[in-house]
Amino acid sequence: MLEETSLYRRNLPHIHPADYPIFFTFNLIDSLPAEIVKELKAKRVQELKAAKSKDEQDNIHKRYFARYDDWLDRCEHGPRWLEAENIAQIIADEIHRLDKDRYFLMAYCIMPNHVHMLIKALLMEHLHHKGKTAKYPVADSMRFVKGRSARFCNLELYRDGSFWRHESYDRYARDEAEATRIIRYIINNPVKAGLVKDWKDWKFTYVSPELGEW
Repeated sequence: MLEETSLYRRNLPHIHPADYPIFFTFNLIDSLPAEIVKELKAKRVQELKAAKSKDEQDNIHKRYFARYDDWLDRCEHGPRWLEAENIAQIIADEIHRLDKDRYFLMAYCIMPNHVHMLIKALLMEHLHHKGKTAKYPVADSMRFVKGRSARFCNLELYRDGSFWRHESYDRYARDEAEATRIIRYIINNPVKAGLVKDWKDWKFTYVSPELGEW
């Protein structure tokens, strides 16, 4: 039986509590300069060492993500493959493919070089899956989304090699109010980046109809 909270670690720890929405951000390979990634991580580690409480640590992680996402929104480095509609559609299809099977898809936005998703894992549905990430159901689902979309996008682009940056950013929403803030953040990301004036004008933004009007 799966524990209520699963902890998956690649380079960073990824905490995925059962029954909590998980906010994911994953980006294209080389979409951030290596020196910026190194600098952001160093600052985060330094601040975390000085933190005196879990709440303070959580705020540090949020600030780290905000800086990280601001750099991605600038699109100043690396490929912008996701701004092509045929490529974005492949990714959207793969995200929707696992909805109601491995997770409840709450919201997503596909930006020119990165993707935001909010999901709630259907943990018990993963018990029959095998593989090295099978006991980490959320990580396993993201492996499927990123792996399949990378393969199909590379075929469409007539290229090979890495498509996504290996490490993803994720954190869980501690309550309904935080989940609501995350959804608003996701759908307004194209507005914040100056791509559209109204989030509904961005084709590859989605909120589950089960969550009502936004």
